[in-house]
Amino acid sequence: MLIEFRVENYRSLREEQVLSMEAGRGGDASDDRPRHVAGVNLDLLPVVALYGANASGKTNVLSALAFMRDAVLESANKWNPDEAIPRVPFAWGASKSQPSLFEVTFELDSIRYQYGFQLTEESIVEEWLFAWPHGKKQTWFERDGSTFKFGENLQGDNKLLQGVTRKNALFMSTAAQFGHPQISSIVKWFHTFELLNLDLGHNSTFKDFHTEFGIAELFGSLHKGFLKTFTEPELLRHRFMTLLRTADLGINDIKVESRKTTDGRPPFEIIQINHQAGDDDAWLRASQESKGTQTLLRFALPIVQAIQTGSVLLCDELESSLHPVMAQTIVRQFNDPVTNPLNAQLIFTTHDTNLLGTTLGDEPALRRDQVWLTEKNAEGATVLYPLTDFKPRKQENLERGYIQGRYGAVPYLGRFTLAAE
Repeated sequence: MLIEFRVENYRSLREEQVLSMEAGRGGDASDDRPRHVAGVNLDLLPVVALYGANASGKTNVLSALAFMRDAVLESANKWNPDEAIPRVPFAWGASKSQPSLFEVTFELDSIRYQYGFQLTEESIVEEWLFAWPHGKKQTWFERDGSTFKFGENLQGDNKLLQGVTRKNALFMSTAAQFGHPQISSIVKWFHTFELLNLDLGHNSTFKDFHTEFGIAELFGSLHKGFLKTFTEPELLRHRFMTLLRTADLGINDIKVESRKTTDGRPPFEIIQINHQAGDDDAWLRASQESKGTQTLLRFALPIVQAIQTGSVLLCDELESSLHPVMAQTIVRQFNDPVTNPLNAQLIFTTHDTNLLGTTLGDEPALRRDQVWLTEKNAEGATVLYPLTDFKPRKQENLERGYIQGRYGAVPYLGRFTLAAE
């Protein structure tokens, strides 16, 4: 599980900003949302939501984490040796020439790890990896430009791998490409990230999910590798349909029809969705569905995949075209240890204040320590901070307080008018 993420000098995140998945102290002992994980002496949260005004930097927090993941997976084999590293520093002042920092602390197989790096457009400035097996810190490697120091607990041909690591590629990425056993197992953690609605603006492995391809593979017969895991397709199909039926969209069933072409191209598959209306039913193509239904179709498969594999799902604007009840349902799926037994994590941006309050009559979907806020300072830099900094009272209406600007992170409109010319 992700424990903490640090970033500095990336897009609007000029100064170092920290996003923590650590559960806050206190709270109701009967609340089963926080997870206690072996190897980590603190409780972790399966869900964190980022609130803030438009252009306040919410999406940049997710983009920074996604960029780090891309760098680990791609810098050795996809970043061009003769081209600049595709980082995007803060655009004003001296920051443009300063390094960008990315660091994650996470738990994997009951061991806590801390991995990070600093880079510019030209090269990797620093890189480091620490581990805490049995609670005792080990330094696995530290890099300062082209100088490396390897700890005794990192086995393998480290010196050889050092020699083939380019100045604009991560050692972590290079070692995994050459099959380093210890490094490769850690890099697998970065492979678990899923993404929804997030455009990084560079050549990224993160692509918006191809709904028709993924669903066609799950329900059809043409398997082209759009799904990351296909080890338990029946369970994945069951969870997918359960989520759709929970949304009460009238979806009864899904089938995939394979269509042949007459011009020699490979066959293609069409998704058909069955709707029940009384004693009658009808099959419609996915493209004929409403925007809200299409959005849920696009969201559902990455959501159930993340839960089934214990992955980290990054989602920009979770509420996009979704009914508030549906957004709450998705959040509760991750928060509930019964429906999320492998501790998958959901980190998302939103403007949906229903998740903060009790408008719908139930306990709020989000705990106070699951709410983070972003706002721009006077110099245009994003400041990221937790709602708990304000120490809201237990009975305080968070939804009303946020809308009223009690916690910041709301737009200043001045005397906003739509005057006719």
